[in-house]
Order: sequence, then structure tokens, then C-alpha cells
Amino acid sequence: MTIDPPTSTLFRAASVVSGEEDAVPYVADVLVTNGVIAKIAPGGGLSAPPGARVVDAAGHFLAPGFIDMHAHSDLYLLTHADHEAKITQGCTTEVVGQDGIAYAPVHTDEQMLAIREQITAWNGNPSDHECATTLKDVGMFKWRSIKEYLDTLDRNRTATNVAMLVPQGNLRLLTVGPRDDVASAQHIQDQVALLHQGMRDGAVGMSSGLTYTPGMYASNSELAVLCEALAQYPGSFYAPHHRSYGANAIESYGEMIDLGETTGCAVHLTHATLNFPENKNRAPELVDMIDTARRKGVDITLDTYPYLPGCTTLSSKLPSWALSGGPEETLARLRDPAICEEIRVAVEDKGCDGGHGIPTDWQCVEIGSTAHPDLEGYAGRRVDEVARSLGREPFAVFIDILVKDKLATGCILHTGNEENVQYIMKHEVHTGGSDAILHGQTLHPRSYGTFPRYLGHYARDLGLMSIPHMVAHLTSRPAKRLGVYPTRGVVREGSAADLVLFDPETVKDMSSHSEPRATAKGIRFVLVNGQVAIDEGKMTGPRAGVTIRRRKDGQVTDRGE
Repeated sequence: MTIDPPTSTLFRAASVVSGEEDAVPYVADVLVTNGVIAKIAPGGGLSAPPGARVVDAAGHFLAPGFIDMHAHSDLYLLTHADHEAKITQGCTTEVVGQDGIAYAPVHTDEQMLAIREQITAWNGNPSDHECATTLKDVGMFKWRSIKEYLDTLDRNRTATNVAMLVPQGNLRLLTVGPRDDVASAQHIQDQVALLHQGMRDGAVGMSSGLTYTPGMYASNSELAVLCEALAQYPGSFYAPHHRSYGANAIESYGEMIDLGETTGCAVHLTHATLNFPENKNRAPELVDMIDTARRKGVDITLDTYPYLPGCTTLSSKLPSWALSGGPEETLARLRDPAICEEIRVAVEDKGCDGGHGIPTDWQCVEIGSTAHPDLEGYAGRRVDEVARSLGREPFAVFIDILVKDKLATGCILHTGNEENVQYIMKHEVHTGGSDAILHGQTLHPRSYGTFPRYLGHYARDLGLMSIPHMVAHLTSRPAKRLGVYPTRGVVREGSAADLVLFDPETVKDMSSHSEPRATAKGIRFVLVNGQVAIDEGKMTGPRAGVTIRRRKDGQVTDRGE
């Protein structure tokens, strides 16, 4: 694939933050030509080529574009071409196919429909007709393989660069089915074959969502076989959303780290946090576990989002047995009073796997966007508050929402611990991941604010580390994990011109729970492959991103080659 040749841009007297771990800002002129950083002149003095745009960058940091290691933009890259949420915060590369469930690979229309329905709360569920004017050549959801999905992104042009993980839940759906059944030896080998195909299609690794169906039904031994197969691809990694972030969270992390040790597979702990009051101040235990494994040679990295609340689907609060078989069977159970009482006991009294082993506190569950007219006015309110206003029990409101919205409602979980967030963020293998769900009106603030919040709130205002050090967390580190360093993730001559020019004194996330789509302050310019996507704080609209794919020889291509 080729992209339109960009006009040359000369940043004059920028304070260059290279993205490297030990970067010290230095003043230089930086020339961008034909999508790459053509020349860096420390101290300045570069002459502008004919027709070049000259930007006075004095007093501003010029950094590599930020890399989102945990993105849920799988459909928004196609349906919302400008991609405002990510571009306005300086994100130029994203990793999709997260949490073990995505739109490829699939084999049948029925499987595609099941996945679309399951993750409607993440991405919406637009019809082919709604997207007919958006996509070229192949209509929405017509792809089947990872290669076909990536080809669709390339044909339709994306605002950011995109890499993809093979979703382990899809592998199980395509072989075992949607139920909580034990995988036979043949089922597992069939999954291995699908994993190999996904890697040949260009995926950079594999993800799991071990609190989401059907991937959560896989045993650790089943996962180990897949990880052993994945380990055959140097530079690839396993990105697990592990089995619990609440009760037994440390043990759940340990299971994933053990997979890395026993199979030789690199492990990237996705949205690595320790939520719920039970885990307050336990981050040192997790870090000690990671460091012990790394000393043994286990390749471990992680990503986090810089906020306390989490965000997921409301239906994920159900016990896994209630979700078995897919949406229609789940809804049938929710309409059965006797089964509903079993679910209530599991959710409210015992603490089921969907609640991470902890009884659900409805004061902590904020309702996401709803579609059914009977639910108008619920979005953005806590379940317990809605229940009080209606004179009903919170669990009854919970079930009513799920049934009327056909499981398509999201939620924000107010269960975080600031001490844990900061402690994990400072680790030397930490990278940034927004985990941003972009669908709906009541978004989590991280959808628009993740990267400026790292820079402004945590680095500058709280002083957890210097801004240049934080930039390394968001650029060169994830680029190394993806295998695209030093082509990306660094300001260096010859590197791709994914760049962010920002004011270190004013950069700030402006999004909030009341105004989640407020764009960040202090981001002056964003370039993707040399094309200006943000010009003096305003979007310009080019779609200059390319897909990042693993080649057959194990190398990663990142310029649409």
C-alpha cells in the first residue's frame, strides 16, 4: 500500500524528546519529508525546502506519536474516519483485537453475528446499510480472516497506524463453540492451526479475555498449548486480560506469568491494575512477582490506563455459567425468575467470576449508554441510585437493563486504588494503554484523555517522573514490544514521521465523566506518517495510517508494505 506523499514540514527550534529511556530534551530543527524524519539539526540552522511548511516550535516538546497498547477501535477506525478521540490526544498507533474477542477470524455469518452482538457495548453494531457509504470494496463485516480485516483497513485508510492481536476467544468459538465445554485434544489443535493462520495473516500476538465468554472457558493447560505455539514467532507476545482483578488477583496474574515461564512466550499484562478495596496497596506484591519472573528470563511487559474507574460491558457482571451459549440463551435465563434468583445470589451474595469474585456493590456500577426507550435517563447514573428513584431493588434494575437492551449496555466500575495505579505506572516495563470504549454517549474519560493525562497530571503535576521519561513509556517501549522500533517510537533520522508537538506547561486532559469528549489542551501538531492530522490544535482530517503486520520471515512491516 502507498499513502499520499505529504508536504514537507520543518519544525524550527523544537525541544526534541527522542522517546528513548534516558532522553534529555535538546533544541533542534527537524525536517519531515516523504513521511519520514529526513533531517535533525541540533542547534538549528536547517533551510526549508521549497514549499515546506515551517512551524515555530520554540518552547514546545517534539515527541514520537503515542502508541496505545490496548485499543478498542476495531470498528471506529472504519465508521468514524476522523478518529477524533485518539488523534486529538497524540495517539498515532493502536493495537486492536483485544480482550480475546474481535471481528476476525470468523468462519460463518452466524459466528460474526454472535460476536457483533456480544461486543455491541464496546463498538456498537452498525448495519451494512449504515456503513455502505463508508467502506470501499468490502462491506462492513464481510471479511473473515485477519488478513481480510487488515486489508479492509488499508483500503479504507485509517487515521492511525494499526496492529492486531489474534483473539483467543474467537479461536475457542470457532472450534469448541459458545458454551462452557471442555476442549478436546482435537479442538485445541484446531485452535493452534487458527492461531498459526492469524500470525501468518500479520497479527503481532494473541489476546485473551479470561472474564469474557467464550475465552474464559479455556483451562490454563489449553492456554499453554496456544502460548507454546505463539512462542514459535520471535517478537510476538500474549496479552491476557486475566481471570480476576478482584479476589485472587495476585494469583491470577501469577497464572499468566507462569504461562510465560513454562512456554517461553512473551507476556504483556494488559490493563494491569489492582481494583476493589480488597487489593488496596497490593501493587508491590504484583511488581515483586513480575521482577522475580524477569530475573528468571521471562519476557514481561504491561500496560495501564491512568485512571481509577474501569469500563466494560454490564453483562460481564453475570456469572460465566449464565452467559454460556451466547446472547439468546443468556436472555432466556434472565427472563426465568428461578434462574434469575440463582444469578442474584451469585452476583450479590457470593461474588461470582463476573464480579471478580467479590459481591457486587451497586454504588460502584455506573450505567453506560442505553438504547431502549424505557431506559431513557439511566445513562451516567449508578445502579443503586436508579433503583432508589424507582423504588426497586438494584438487582432488578440490573436485569431489566440487560433484558431491554439485549445485553448491549456498557458500564463504568468505580473500584480503583490510586496507590496501585501510581506504583505500577512507575515500573520499568510499563507502557500506556487507554482501554477506551468509544461507543455511546457516556464515555469513560480515558477515551479522549489517556495520553495527555500521563504527561500533564502524573508527570508534570504530581512529579512521578519527568515528562521525557513518561514519553518513553508511551513511545519507544511499546514500539519495542511491537517490533517496530526504531522505525517508530523514536525521533530519529530515517524513522517514520509519527510526531506530536505539545506544550509541556499546558498539556492536559480535559475529558471528564460529565464531558467525556472534551479534547486535550496543549497538543499543537500531530503527524501520522508525515501528514498533518492536528494543525495548531485543530483536526485536518487525513487518514494516513497504515496496518502494522508481521511478515512470514518474522519481521514486522509498518509502512503498508
